[in-house]
Order: sequence, then C-alpha cells, then structure tokens
Amino acid sequence: MNYFSSDFKLGILGGGQLGKMLLSETRKFDIQTYVLDPSPEAPCQFGATRFFQGDLMDFDTVYKFGQLVDLLTIEIENVNLDALDQLETEGLKVYPSPKTLRLIQNKGRQKDFYFANGIPTSPHQRFVDKNALAKALENDELELPFVWKSAQFGYDGNGVKIIRSTMDVLDLPDTECIAEQMVPFKNELAVIVTRNPSGAIKTYPVVEMEFHPEANQVEYVICPARIEEEVARKAREIALQVSEKFNHVGLLAVEMFQTKNDDILVNEVAPRPHNSGHYSIEASYTSQFEQHIRAILDLPLGNTDSKAAGIMVNLVGEEGFSGPVVYKNIDKILAIDGVTPHIYGKRETRPFRKMGHVTIVNEDIAKARKIAEEVKNTIKVISQQ
Repeated sequence: MNYFSSDFKLGILGGGQLGKMLLSETRKFDIQTYVLDPSPEAPCQFGATRFFQGDLMDFDTVYKFGQLVDLLTIEIENVNLDALDQLETEGLKVYPSPKTLRLIQNKGRQKDFYFANGIPTSPHQRFVDKNALAKALENDELELPFVWKSAQFGYDGNGVKIIRSTMDVLDLPDTECIAEQMVPFKNELAVIVTRNPSGAIKTYPVVEMEFHPEANQVEYVICPARIEEEVARKAREIALQVSEKFNHVGLLAVEMFQTKNDDILVNEVAPRPHNSGHYSIEASYTSQFEQHIRAILDLPLGNTDSKAAGIMVNLVGEEGFSGPVVYKNIDKILAIDGVTPHIYGKRETRPFRKMGHVTIVNEDIAKARKIAEEVKNTIKVISQQ
C-alpha cells in the first residue's frame, strides 16, 4: 500500500504529547493522520490532518472513529478494547492488537502473564478492592512494606504507592489492585523493543532511569545506562523474551529492576512510545516515534544505535503553581550546546504535571549528566502571577 502523499489514513487513539511527537513523523512522511482525544485542548489538535474530540473508553465513539481510518494505533493504553475487537474482526489493522492490550491494560493480568510465561518479576498478590487488601493485612497474608498499584488507569506516578503501615491503606482508593513485594535494586532500567507484522525485531540500548522521590515520576533517562555489559545483555535478552510472549506490533517499552545481585526483574511494560525513549529524538539514528510508524506500517525498521550519549530531563509543573504556564529561564538552557527543549502544548500547569522534556546530547556521558543537572536546576515550569 502507498502510505505517502496518498489517501491512506492512519488513526491514533489519544492526542497527548506522545501523539504530538508521532505527528512530527507522519508530517515528515506526508501521511494523513486522524486523532481522537477527549480534550478539546489536546496537544495533537493542531498537528493532525483531522482532530476528533471524544471519549476513548466509549464503544461507539472508538468504533465510529476506527471506521474512518485504514490502520489504527494508540498513544495510550486506556481505550475501549471491545470496539477494537470489533474493528479487527471487520478487517481493520489494529497495532498493537486488542489481544495484546487486554493482557497489558490490567496490571494484575500483566503480572500473572509474566509468571505464567517464565518471565522474571517480583512476587505479587491481586485484590478485588481495598477491603480485600486490608483483610489480607489483618490475617498476616501480606508483608509490609509493599508496593500498591491500581490494576487499571494508573499513569505518571498516579496509581502507585509504597505502603509501609496499615494506616497507609486508609488513604487508598477503593479499586482493584495488586500488592508487589518490595525489590531492593541498584538501578531502574528500560529497554524499548520494536517489531513489525513481518516479524522483524530490534531493541534500543538499555537506558537508566532516575526517579523523583515524591512524585514517582522519571526525572532523568540516561542512555546508555551506566551498567556492566553483561547486565545490559541480560536486560535486552529478557526484553526480547517479553516481546515474543506478548507478540506485539509497534513499540514495547519494558521497565526493569537491576537487583543487588545483578538479576533483572521485569516491572511493567507500555505498548507504545514511552518516556524512556524520548532521548532518541536527538540522540538516535532513528527516533522511537519514527520507529513506531515504520513498525505498524510494516516498513523496514531503522537503526536503533545512538549517535552520541543522550539524557532526557522531564519538565513538570513546579509545586505551588497552577494556571497558565510560563517556562522560566528557557532562554538560558537554549544557550547551552547540545540542549533541545520539547514543549508539549499544554497551556495549564499544575504540580508534577508533565509539560515537556529536554534532551542533552554529548560524546561524554558524564558531561551530559552534568549538563542535565544544570538544565534541571535552571528551567522552571511555573504559572503567571
């Protein structure tokens, strides 16, 4: 099929920053792109060939949108899977498939899937609601501390909490959840795997992630990860194993823990472009966003090697600020060599809301990390007084 400068229409469910960065690639290739998002102010509203406002969890909305396009993909997992099933049954190509998404969308099913397929991961227990979790604690069936995760609809640190006492349970939402055993780890790592329908597969280098201690959000992504080569090899092998078992098409970001003993445990996955791959826009021969387009269209996959060391710094709203956004000192970071800001197009800021990111490229990873620290301390996402 001719995708370029043609009548072919690619549909994207979700119009946030990931969709916006996908659109930079579809516009580069002159591919018609339709986007569906619930917000009238979604970042994708300006870049798409056509933008539609609608509920991603509503069957009719997603189904009717899918009927308008020739191939459908996602930038967010929380979409109506029954509608995708119906569209796929009627012959629409949907990547990743609803079957894959059904395994990943619910974190309880996702964790069970790892155990069933021999993929190393931390022990966990599933609970239908908060009451069942509290009873397990009362009966000494659950050991403190543990990591609580909402089974569905978690994002950007929301839906994840460390539970250190029975009192912490009181503040949890009453929803289906899992309790994961705490893992003493050296590093949090990630590997992006890309696969096309013909079965071609590639992995990006292992990246290292540094998290904000309070918001549970990634502050820095460092590529390549500062780890032993043997650990990196093991991480890529396990990421390939996860990809094979899920049989996904497109991108799969596999988040992992490197334990104190240098074992690799899979934490969770995201079947789409991911925060851990943003560095690739400037640092890689093929960005994760271009690679996703190549994969779902069954085109040759691009080179995943890095041109230089790359670090991403997340730009999130400062605590104490809400309202129309101001990027304080952005001119100062623009004056630094190798620094590129990406602004997501969200007009309103609030504490810890993802508003953009900055990439730093340098031949020397230590210098790149030092510049990343300078960028983090210089630019501030605040609001108008």
